[in-house]
Amino acid sequence: MISLSDPTPTLHSSLLSASTKLGFFHLTQHAVSSHLALSAESAAASLFNLPDHQKKHLFPNNWPLGHEIEDDDDDDDESSSATESFCLDSSCSAESENELNMDSLREFTHELEKLGYELVEELASAVGFEKPGRNELCSLMWISEGMNKPGRVYPYALGLHYQIRAQKQSLLSDSGWATVMRPAHSILVTLGDIAHVWSNGKTKKVRGRGGIPISSGGDVDDCMTMSLLITLQLESTVSPLVIGLVADRECDSTGDDDRSSEAPLFNSFSFEEYAWRVYHERLLLKDPLIRYRV
Repeated sequence: MISLSDPTPTLHSSLLSASTKLGFFHLTQHAVSSHLALSAESAAASLFNLPDHQKKHLFPNNWPLGHEIEDDDDDDDESSSATESFCLDSSCSAESENELNMDSLREFTHELEKLGYELVEELASAVGFEKPGRNELCSLMWISEGMNKPGRVYPYALGLHYQIRAQKQSLLSDSGWATVMRPAHSILVTLGDIAHVWSNGKTKKVRGRGGIPISSGGDVDDCMTMSLLITLQLESTVSPLVIGLVADRECDSTGDDDRSSEAPLFNSFSFEEYAWRVYHERLLLKDPLIRYRV
């Protein structure tokens, strides 16, 4: 549990511990209201009730944005349902705004986005990497419906998952699968592969979009997730941002052993190419960053 109201030294110590040991934490005492979250959930749930032709019209596929129904061809369980999802930009825009009331979902997304940007800056200070510019970042609201299904994977730095009601979630971290109980009105924050590279491998990462719901009932609210991903613009280059990073220790003209510096563990790579690969190849159980390690 981490509270943003803690004094800065305590906050940074907690962030450093959680990010380097687990790759996720529960955020409490945040500014996102439970009333807004409930209104946003109602608006999000209504999207799944739209006729299929209207979903395609209002949310055309424009990777990674749009509406998608993903069938798991490898799943032999006939009772298993497909994963249906909507990926929206930060303004939660649709082709025809007059046909939908997206105000609460849009406001909810903006509140999570503001919180996510603040957490990125605090995490950078706690772990010791350069703060990325706001113009380099963007956010995606990913709304999914499907039991025990990870859905499509998209690279991100931070994932924010508001917990409206207490519920068990399953997530895949560097240490393996974990089941977490998310207290009501807390926010599960997961660190993704982009933060892992920024920190030069110091932070653990959670693969996929974060918590996969484990439901005890058949209510749509039990299996619907709303995840705000703080990620990068497609044209970005991903590289370690650790302060004091040196390409080659032997090139130090002073000959001193600068113990504050370290060698990069990752080569720089194109975010767009990486995002396309992990999204379409569904590399959930394999670490897609291996090929970029030095």
